[in-house]
Amino acid sequence: MITSTSNAQVKNLILLGKKAKARKEQGVFLVEGRKLSEEAPRDRIKATYVTESYLKEKEHQAHFNGLTYETLSDSVMKAAGGMQTPQGILTVVAMPEWDLEQTLEEKEGCYLLLEGIQDPGNLGTMLRTGEAAGITAVIANAGTVDVYNPKTVRATMGSIYRVPFFAVEDFYGIIRRLKARGINIYAAHLDGKRAYDAPDYRAGSGFLIGNEGNGLSDAATALADESVRIPMEGRAESLNASVAAAILMYEANRQKRR
Repeated sequence: MITSTSNAQVKNLILLGKKAKARKEQGVFLVEGRKLSEEAPRDRIKATYVTESYLKEKEHQAHFNGLTYETLSDSVMKAAGGMQTPQGILTVVAMPEWDLEQTLEEKEGCYLLLEGIQDPGNLGTMLRTGEAAGITAVIANAGTVDVYNPKTVRATMGSIYRVPFFAVEDFYGIIRRLKARGINIYAAHLDGKRAYDAPDYRAGSGFLIGNEGNGLSDAATALADESVRIPMEGRAESLNASVAAAILMYEANRQKRR
């Protein structure tokens, strides 16, 4: 059992939890808790760490058939996972390798296009909702929070394994490529002239969602074929970014199911 945070493996776990650069360099990310660990593709699991108390639970034991693991003390697990109340299992998973070129070829795809999303929980919720709504992929600019931030990963509830995600340097260039492929781009914008449920999203669509505080940049908005608004009653000035994204993605899903 590893009982010290001075252990080299534990030091690296702490680093992976805190630094996006370390995650990128090593090509791995951390997942904590039974659900996320059990859903991780076995061929991408690089290491698993558990506490003794976790192993003693009979319901957990089946997960470890053929799986090697290291045991950590409760205090070390708390330090390694970064959670105030550790769930007893921490898994190191290799990042997926999605094919951007193939993804962009979807003729009737539905894309979520994110510019400057900063809240990890918002981003994770967007992936989770995107999977449920059947989107093709999430494409984000370089200024968006790291999708492998532990808070983002937890918020995805497993969708991190299944929804293609791309953080791209040439975000505007990707939007132009989608437009050239016949994908209509819609900006979620307070100044949109039509309500969000007016356009036809069935032939292929991309939804631009901007920063939580500042919204979309003028450059991104200018690339949209149309800006759409989500009507709001009362005195609310705007919606949470993940809520706005959910409304748009599910409207596209509804139209395709008609």
